[in-house]
Amino acid sequence: MVNTQFGAGSVEPGAALAPSRWLVLLLGIIAVIFGVLFFIYPIPTLEILVMFLGLYWLANGIVVFINLFTDKTGRGWKLLVGILGILAGVLVLTYPLYSAILIPTVFAIIIGVEGLIIGAVYMVRGFSGAGWGTGILGILSIIFGLVLIANPLVAAVGLVLLLAGLAIVGGIAAIVVSFRLPG
Repeated sequence: MVNTQFGAGSVEPGAALAPSRWLVLLLGIIAVIFGVLFFIYPIPTLEILVMFLGLYWLANGIVVFINLFTDKTGRGWKLLVGILGILAGVLVLTYPLYSAILIPTVFAIIIGVEGLIIGAVYMVRGFSGAGWGTGILGILSIIFGLVLIANPLVAAVGLVLLLAGLAIVGGIAAIVVSFRLPG
């Protein structure tokens, strides 16, 4: 028998497990709160996100390095990935402010270069007969890539603001959905 108030108990075979109303509501409220905090404090938020990335790299490097001793395949790659992961994690956690500036800036430059390449490919396809819409997308992609390369730090802060907007919209959607869930 299933306890519908708390979602505990045994479930019938083949029955789908739906998230409870209060859990979806709680996650929605948390997402909205974090989204608002991201809008109010974008730079400290960026620093916190980068620190989580550093923790992930450190943990991943340790796990890959330990896996090197249990699984003998790809030893060279595992050694390289393990050492780089541990080194990157330690550096990010040691210098969080520099990392909060450097990592998103490099990320923005990489996306900008990718935008230039994709834009050039779309323009060539547009002139080759794929249509003027493809050519316009190529021009827009090149402009976007140039903006990112010219202002990578602004793009990094823009990434935090984009995540803030997505968190607020997703949180509001989760709150609305929670009131429509049964129970």
